[in-house]
Formats: sequence, structure tokens, C-alpha cells
Amino acid sequence: MENYYLGVDVGSVSTNLVLIDENNKVVIKKYLRTQGKPIKVLQKGLNDIKQKSGNFKIKGVGTTGSGRQLASVILGSDIVKNEITTHAVAAIHFKKDVKTVLEIGGQDSKIITLKDSIVTDFAMNTVCAAGTGSFLDRQAARLGIDIKDFGNYALNSKNPVRIAGRCAVFAESDMIHKQQLGHNQEDIIRGLCEALVRNYLNNIGKGKDIKPPIVFQGGVAANVGIKKAFENALQTEIYIPKHHDVMGAIGSAILSKEEVKKKGRSKFKGVNITDLNYKVKGIDCNDCANMCEIIEIVADKKTIARWGDKCGKWTNALKGEDQELA
Repeated sequence: MENYYLGVDVGSVSTNLVLIDENNKVVIKKYLRTQGKPIKVLQKGLNDIKQKSGNFKIKGVGTTGSGRQLASVILGSDIVKNEITTHAVAAIHFKKDVKTVLEIGGQDSKIITLKDSIVTDFAMNTVCAAGTGSFLDRQAARLGIDIKDFGNYALNSKNPVRIAGRCAVFAESDMIHKQQLGHNQEDIIRGLCEALVRNYLNNIGKGKDIKPPIVFQGGVAANVGIKKAFENALQTEIYIPKHHDVMGAIGSAILSKEEVKKKGRSKFKGVNITDLNYKVKGIDCNDCANMCEIIEIVADKKTIARWGDKCGKWTNALKGEDQELA
């Protein structure tokens, strides 16, 4: 029987699940659209892994992403970490001497600087769409091309046009204006790639000590046009890991392995959680001026976790291991 470790990254757009072995090698990875149903997607992902992996045992679980607390309750995770930590851990695994991590996903982006494998600074952008993958998806659709071909169009550009990239709305209107002026698609697409990179470096990269080696991860790292734009702007080679799209999940899996080795046991509830019926409900507590909104998780009519109360009244009402996970 093979021993594996599970890493889960639950975000607003996607949910990523990764299985790694004792040597941190990725055995299976799953990329699923969250679609506002994180619990069902988690169950589906775990069920898919269960069907594909054959005879195996999950010895540890780590969760990350905006839905990491929820995933922790459902799975029984051994470690819960933010995206900065897990992305840094994964980057170090693939490039031990990494000094800068550039990450661009569907809805947000981040930058992490490191020294001697320790995070020294970071910044996140969750507001401006002009610096994310969803912006490129929309422009590709407007131009009538597949997003998979977007980067290759940019590489074929001979005379890129400058697109205003400080805001998604302005960038889109400027792109339309350039089309009306008669610029070809290759030049417009390269201009969009350069605009996204410029936006990234001028916002979350501003004031950061960006040094090579640089690792580029997240779904947008698959876009060769963006990679080239970063290399031109930073005047250095950009390294893209093989599993760039699930680095947060890989980092959480690695951390879970380290945690289980240290404690000698795992809290994982088992693959049969895919058969349970989970419900999430909100409770408005009006017992004090804080007026907390409590999140409650119910599995087959049994409350297994609550969080959100500042005083601990609701969470302390639950006893045992499930209460610890909340």
C-alpha cells in the first residue's frame, strides 16, 4: 500500500487537490471549478482521487486558500496555512534558491520575496481585475481566440501597441480603440500582456526587492506571452515549475507531511467523507454588541464545527476533536 499526503487549496474560482508521495513527488492533481459549492467540489475531488489511486493511504492532509478553514473541518486537516506560506514552500521545493515568487491566478495575484528560504516580504492584490487571469480570459473572448493560444499570438508580435493597463475598464476600452485604429491582433495581444505585467509590477510589486531566481506560478504562468513580458520587464529569466497551477496545494501537502512526521499521527477523517451529507448555515448572534455571524457545519444532522464568534461562546459549546478543527 502506497502512503500519500493530500494538499487542498480552496479558492473562490478553483479548488485544487494534490497527492504527493514520501519524496514530495506529485502523484495526482485535480483542478476543479469551485462554483460556489466548495464542500461538494471537495467531495467530488476526493472521490475522483479515490477512484484513480488504487491501493493507497492518505497519511496527512493540509489545507490552504480562502476556504482553508472550511476544508479543514470537512477533511480533518493536520495543518492549515495561508496562501503565502504554501506557495513559498512549494516554490522552494522546485527551486531551492528562489528569491522571488510571482503568482497570478484567476481572481487574484501575489508576490513573495525570500532570503535563505525564509519569506521576508509579500503583497496580495484581490481588488483590481486588470492584474489577473480573468482579465485575460475576457479579452481573449472579446478577440475571438482561445485563451490557450493567447501567449503564442503575443510572441508573434512585431510591433506591440501600448495598452492602458492600470484598470480593467480602461484597458478594455483602450484595446477596442486600438482595434478600431487597425492594429493587428498579435500586436494588441502583446500589448495586453505587457499591460498586465506593468500593472502587476507597479501595484503589488512596487517597492519590493525583486531578485532572481524568480519563480512564476499560478494558472497564468501557462501563458508564454506573460512569461516573456515579465522577462523583458525584469531583464532576467523566469522559471515556471511543472505543476505551476497547483502550487498552493503542493505546499500544503508538503507541510502536512512534515506535521504528521513530527506528531506521529493524522487527524484525517478518511476518504469516506465523500458519502456524508454536509450543510452550512449562518447564525446571527445578538447576545452582545459584536453581533457576530456564526458559521455552522452540519454533517448528517450533527453539528461538527462552528466559527466566527469573538467570545468563543458558540465554538466552545462543541467538544472533542471537531471543535479543535474549527
